[in-house]
Amino acid sequence: MTAIAVLGSTNMDLVAYVPKAPRLGETVTGREFRTLPGGKGANQAVAAARLGGEVVMIGAVGADAFGSRLRAALGEAGVETAALRTVEGASGTAHITVDDEGANSIVVIPGANARVTGLEPGDDSRIGAADSLLLQLELPLEAVVAGARAARAHGVRTILTPAPARPLPAELLDLVDLLVPNEHEAAALTGLTEPDRAAEALLHRVPEVVVTLGAAGVLYAARGAEPVRVPAHRVRAVDTTAAGDTFVGALAVALGEGRSMEGALAWASRAAALSVQRPGAQDSMPTRAEVERALAADVRAGGPGAAS
Repeated sequence: MTAIAVLGSTNMDLVAYVPKAPRLGETVTGREFRTLPGGKGANQAVAAARLGGEVVMIGAVGADAFGSRLRAALGEAGVETAALRTVEGASGTAHITVDDEGANSIVVIPGANARVTGLEPGDDSRIGAADSLLLQLELPLEAVVAGARAARAHGVRTILTPAPARPLPAELLDLVDLLVPNEHEAAALTGLTEPDRAAEALLHRVPEVVVTLGAAGVLYAARGAEPVRVPAHRVRAVDTTAAGDTFVGALAVALGEGRSMEGALAWASRAAALSVQRPGAQDSMPTRAEVERALAADVRAGGPGAAS
């Protein structure tokens, strides 16, 4: 079983489902509202755990009802929460609008996540015991850098999702082994809107890049190698909120199990495709058995299967 440490955010998602997202200054009537556990860090942790990873979550929740529910949701998914601190004040929240095409817009209020400014006693050893460390940018940057330093010191693979997009210091990028932006984040980091060119530019900063392209699949680039594209599975999207986090959690599990990069990308893409067919963030994430059944069905149908 692959061991994964996640240093990241834990939020309660407040989700409004609407036929069409409102424009600036416009009011629309929604059809449903749900309160769901989320946060990019917690999402990646749950995705990895459901897919067979042994996962520890490092972060913070508030001393409120949301915090209790967020901790419980992680535990129910099989994530170790001993390093998830409870701090005074409110838990993080994300205010999400999802339209009938499955597209979303999100406003994040950091809450307790803003209190995570570095590693606490025991975190270094938790990171050192992992095969991979998953990082995102919903915690203060100093904590992200501290986690990456610890991973590098222990020879642990660092996988960074650069979201929400922001300028990144050279020190952090120097510590990243695999960068996983979506096409918009890749453009924000490089100023280049064409994914192949953006990936090529990012390779001057990190050794490997996976750019997720939504319905167009994923693009993998590495120094000294030809780029690889893996097509997306054609499905009807209900909610894309956690597709990227599902992909990253799945990718970390697959790489930890020793799959080739192309095989890991295909496996992670199948997991992400399953997630967008269901509403919610963590609620939408598939189990390992579901991914394996879907891949077997793909093979029987003559579609893309699981590479080794």
